[in-house]
Amino acid sequence: MVRIVAPWVRTRLRTAPLAAVSVFVLVGITAFLCAAFPRAVDAYEGEGARHELTVAVPDQSGFRFSAAPVAPYDPEDPGLRASVTPAKLAEQHRRIVGLLPDPLRTDPRDSARGVRSQAPAEGWAPGLTVLDGGSPVFTIAAQSALAEHATVRSGRLPKPPPTSANPADAPDEPAEPAEPRTDSVEGVVTSATAKALNIKAGTVVTIGRQTAGPLVVTITGIVDPVRPQSPYWSVLPVLRTPGYLYTEGPPPQPYWHGALLLPPEAGPALLSLPKEAEPYWNVAVDPRGLHAGDIEAAERAVATVESGPMLSELRSAISPELQVTTGLSGILADYAKLRGAISPVVSVAAFGVGGVIAVVLLTAGGLAASRRSTELALLRARGGSLPGIAARLAAETSVPAVPAAVAGGALAIVLVPEGRLWPSVLAVVLVTVVACGALPARAALEHRRPRPGGRADAPGGRSRRRTVAELTLLALAAAAVVTVRRRGTGDGTDQGVDQLVSAAPVLLGVAAALVLVRLYPLPLRLAALPVARRRGAIGFLALARAGRAPATTVLPLLALLLALTTAAFGGSVLAGVDAARDRAAVVSVGADARIEAAGALPRGLADSVRKLPGVTGVVEVYRETDVGLRDGDDADGVTLLGADPAAYARLARDHGLGGFPADALRAGGKGPVPAIVSPGVAERLGDGARVIGPLSAPLNVEVSAVRTATPALSDGEFVLVDTAALTGPRAATTLLVAGGSVGGERLRAAVRATGAADGIRVALRAEERNAFAESPVQTGAERVYAVAALAAAGYAALALLLALIRAAPERVALLARLRTMGLTRRQGRRLLVLENLPGSLLAGAGGVLVGWVVVLVLAPGIDLARLARASGGMAAARVPAELTTDPWSLLLPGAGVVLLAAGVAAVQAWAVTRRSSTTELRVGDTR
Repeated sequence: MVRIVAPWVRTRLRTAPLAAVSVFVLVGITAFLCAAFPRAVDAYEGEGARHELTVAVPDQSGFRFSAAPVAPYDPEDPGLRASVTPAKLAEQHRRIVGLLPDPLRTDPRDSARGVRSQAPAEGWAPGLTVLDGGSPVFTIAAQSALAEHATVRSGRLPKPPPTSANPADAPDEPAEPAEPRTDSVEGVVTSATAKALNIKAGTVVTIGRQTAGPLVVTITGIVDPVRPQSPYWSVLPVLRTPGYLYTEGPPPQPYWHGALLLPPEAGPALLSLPKEAEPYWNVAVDPRGLHAGDIEAAERAVATVESGPMLSELRSAISPELQVTTGLSGILADYAKLRGAISPVVSVAAFGVGGVIAVVLLTAGGLAASRRSTELALLRARGGSLPGIAARLAAETSVPAVPAAVAGGALAIVLVPEGRLWPSVLAVVLVTVVACGALPARAALEHRRPRPGGRADAPGGRSRRRTVAELTLLALAAAAVVTVRRRGTGDGTDQGVDQLVSAAPVLLGVAAALVLVRLYPLPLRLAALPVARRRGAIGFLALARAGRAPATTVLPLLALLLALTTAAFGGSVLAGVDAARDRAAVVSVGADARIEAAGALPRGLADSVRKLPGVTGVVEVYRETDVGLRDGDDADGVTLLGADPAAYARLARDHGLGGFPADALRAGGKGPVPAIVSPGVAERLGDGARVIGPLSAPLNVEVSAVRTATPALSDGEFVLVDTAALTGPRAATTLLVAGGSVGGERLRAAVRATGAADGIRVALRAEERNAFAESPVQTGAERVYAVAALAAAGYAALALLLALIRAAPERVALLARLRTMGLTRRQGRRLLVLENLPGSLLAGAGGVLVGWVVVLVLAPGIDLARLARASGGMAAARVPAELTTDPWSLLLPGAGVVLLAAGVAAVQAWAVTRRSSTTELRVGDTR
């Protein structure tokens, strides 16, 4: 007779499908989050690198190669002239691009090559605009692909210069290559150059040369750049827009500097210019292919092109005189500092959420092991080996866990396409190992040897191993706190992330959980003593059972504390970043909006601004820079400010920028004028009255108050007085506008309506604040922190539910027994709710307390400056970006834990009390 044995895994999956589905969902979601996290970090870091290259100045974000001929040289040398033809320059351009190392990728659309004059050359033409400094000068460039990057406004594009064959050649002999005529060429100018220098189509510009007479450039058309800000036009901005140059003699006099654009075939004509010419290759770097993992390789590649082996190879291929100029090394170095300063802060969130996830997976495994404790004990009693039982448990867990982990990881890769693959794969493998190994490990630990059954809530004996482990964790937590306070999380100069520093909040949460588990049964047992003397058994039973503190409560409590600590720390980081940005914006603008000019603002502008919707007040300020204090150190001038005392004092007080009473600024009839000054000015003026300012408008002032900041000036030393005390000009140069809903477009429209908008700057506090978060690295890190806080809160709720599910069978059986002794349904519901209340209060209050302690202890070592603002002026840089406690992040998750526990316990009690006691009690049931 053949004995048929049912397969273990198939039997278990058929008898407990809900458990398998639960494992599938839990592992799938966890694998998705763990796989998406490193890819999300790589995505925003890569986007940040591309953003930095995109917004950088075009002449810094690419390579500029040039190879000037060795002087002296013969401009008529055929070999030299052949080296600057378009075909030769195109061939050399292809060699340069082919030799650039990975991961540098070029952008052919914005790259250019050609021949240009090394220095501006003076030009003459009838009707040219001549300034006090003399005749205009021109940079002459024969740059490739002009037709693709310009549109003709008037006239036409230049034609290549005519060529002439060597007349001495015999008709039956092959002619030598034709040489372009270099005495007359055609060219174009941009519309901006034409407007400034009064150039029209048909204008003939004469440029002096060293040999063969002057170079005559006939302007055949006026063009507009297709993309004016592209590297094609912006590497050398004068090609697009003319500017001023100044003479050397005192006083400096301005003269125009423009550009003449020739066809590429006219390059040889430039070799005989007085300042000589040089071939050049502007290679634009395409940032679209740059990813987070390429930053270090890109830095090495730029270094080898600038001054390494690749430069030697390029010189061998192009010219021994080849020179390279680029700002890529500085851009990448600055970005590396930004990323290096933000990464340690983000890694704190990674450690926090990772710890919560690991504890929840272990809790789920422990729940499954405790629910099957009787089954596993029976297997051990009948001779089952620990390896065999563990292998079967691992096999049945792997069936739903492995496909779920693969599906979650694949979904993360699909939804977050950018990023390195191996961190996500490693995260999925770790989730799978923990999920599949939690149940076998817990079962093997509990059933190392067969033991008789006992009460589930009986306290276990003391373990030396547990004591040593707890002391080790406490020591690690203390070391992490000391390290963070001494060294901080980093300023971006150090490479890598200190794992101990990043794990500090997690270690503090673990230490707090261990301490709470050790201590919290004591007050509950003491509280049960007076309750035992009162009538009724509900309160005593609830406190007595809650105070027994079975060992199974450690993991759920640890998960709750870690989740609440992570949520509190993440909320505090975001709150500190927001506070720093708000403060920096206020310091930079001085009010909700600011309108200022170098000179006096137009009359009537202040009245027009006051009538705009959302404006609650306008303060007119007179500002004069470089005012001498007549203390023998007038080289360090200060800024004189004049304003109405009442309005300015109210503005300073409302915005927290050196508030003062209005009487401290109001000028009286006689005597010195009261002045509010900065600390540096106060030190220079000393006590008593002092005369400051120029001889034409002296001002007798006396220090009435010292303030480190004032709304009208974001940076520098100042003297603030009443406008009525000024003896010279009083016209406002700055308007400080108050009003939270004031619109920038309305303000700019009011400025334009005056007809004198040139030179007037409008700044809004909201726009200034948004500018501090312009880097994708900052916004990406903030999103990661927000998601981490939400994920921690979700896993905290899951840990709480697992703890309640774990205790549900034993509580149901207890309630059934008590009901046979006369306990009513109402009393049973109260008992279950009150029994859960101490644990949930412990977790909620403990999470709030631990989160507050973590923020308080680690705040001195956490620098949020780079996360709060990637750029800003000196005034914004002086605003501290510190970790601040966020009450909502502290109290809301803790209150949610208490409410969730109470709600689940109430629902559980309602469902249990509706059942019959006979369905819950069985003979021999050890629950």
